[in-house]
This record gives sequence, C-alpha cells and structure tokens, in this order.
Amino acid sequence: MNKDIISGKWEQVKGAAQAKWGKLTNDDLDIAQGDAKYLAGRLQERYGMEENQAKREVDEFQKTIQ
Repeated sequence: MNKDIISGKWEQVKGAAQAKWGKLTNDDLDIAQGDAKYLAGRLQERYGMEENQAKREVDEFQKTIQ
C-alpha cells in the first residue's frame, strides 16, 4: 500500500473506513492517519483477525479509494 496515497486522502476517506469497520473508534482513525500498518493492527485487535487477513482488508480498502 502506498502510504502517501492513503495518508493524503485520509480526511476524505476516514468516514468510509469507519462505515466499513464500525468497531474502530474515532481515536483509532485519528491516530492511524492513513498508516496501513497501524490500521491493520487495529483491525486485528478489534475484530480478532489474523495478520494476513487484516492486511488484505486494508489493501482492498485502499483500492476502493484510489
């Protein structure tokens, strides 16, 4: 994932991220600021996902915002 792409659009897509992953808090998303690795870690914690699954989810999300 290109961190610059997701970070640059983060304020625009933060709402879409929260709609997709409702268990993420505003604080989670504010701290993430588009950082794919952090976001995947939060998904693992909040949803009990395996690391690879969380990374895939974030990668798929990134494709929808490009």
